[in-house]
Amino acid sequence: MNPLALTIFLLSLAIGTTITLSSFHWLLAWIGLEINTLAIIPLMTKMPHPRAIEAATKYFLTQAAASALILFSSLINAWQTGEWNINSLTDLPMNALSIALMMKLGLAPLHFWMPEVLQGISLPTGLILSTWQKIAPMTLLLQTSHLLNLNLTIALGFTSILIGGWGGIGQTQLRKIMAFSSIGHLGWIIIILKFNPQLSLFNFVLYIIMTAAMFMSLISMSATKMSQISTSWSKTPTLSTTTMLVMLSLAGLPPLTGFAPKLLITLELIKQNATLLAATIMLISLLALFFYLRLTYIVTMTLSPNTPNSLNTWRTTSKSHPSTAIMNTLALILLPLTPTLLLM
Repeated sequence: MNPLALTIFLLSLAIGTTITLSSFHWLLAWIGLEINTLAIIPLMTKMPHPRAIEAATKYFLTQAAASALILFSSLINAWQTGEWNINSLTDLPMNALSIALMMKLGLAPLHFWMPEVLQGISLPTGLILSTWQKIAPMTLLLQTSHLLNLNLTIALGFTSILIGGWGGIGQTQLRKIMAFSSIGHLGWIIIILKFNPQLSLFNFVLYIIMTAAMFMSLISMSATKMSQISTSWSKTPTLSTTTMLVMLSLAGLPPLTGFAPKLLITLELIKQNATLLAATIMLISLLALFFYLRLTYIVTMTLSPNTPNSLNTWRTTSKSHPSTAIMNTLALILLPLTPTLLLM
């Protein structure tokens, strides 16, 4: 892609998110979301492949439907209350709005577009879709968290954790696995949103760090399938090791970064007398743990027949990526900083 065009699209993404983040008016928030959606579609179709075109079409139709629902519900709300303020919402438009925003995020049962779209696009665009594109809708949900319907957030969060674990088990494509991982993580974020918005925000920041680290590692290894990461050990042993640890961090195993949100969310749910819900989602997250462990096993414990035994491989040496190293480090060692971050 032309560097100038790429710069324009990335700037548009940044501007769209910034408009939504700084808006106090539903129309302005909607405009920001629309700019975001339209800016990523050319990035999706930069590979001239039918799968990429199909993914961009699915993404556009889903996002357009969600945007139409946002516009419609905010219009109904303005009709009822006489103002477009983000924080002045009545019950019925709020439910429709939150469902539309959750559809934009890809929460179950409105998740069907997410694995298909992520599978059809390149890894760098997948990184943007899984991290940056989630910021604007999530910010709007955080801003209106005190108005959310508790039953709705718990139902969608619970379903997302279940689908995120269940859907990822049968996958061999890494992008689809990351899509189901994203659905599961967003479920954890949403389930606690009404109880403790600060904890949701903390969890969301850690989700972005861990997902970005995983995508950057896959981009460095040029891996999109399980069979490709099984042969990555001989090419990049250090990166393979950190990728394995990032996977375990995404699974939420101590003493890695991903353990912090799961622990804090479980404690918060118990504090809110939702012990049964906390126990159930912990059990369901074992489904996700299974496919992460299977991935780590494939990366480190297996050596396929075509892996060279010599330490000096005939392949060209891969370039070092400082940003990947930084993200991987953050995705692994932020757990001791959790109390400090929460006090801030």
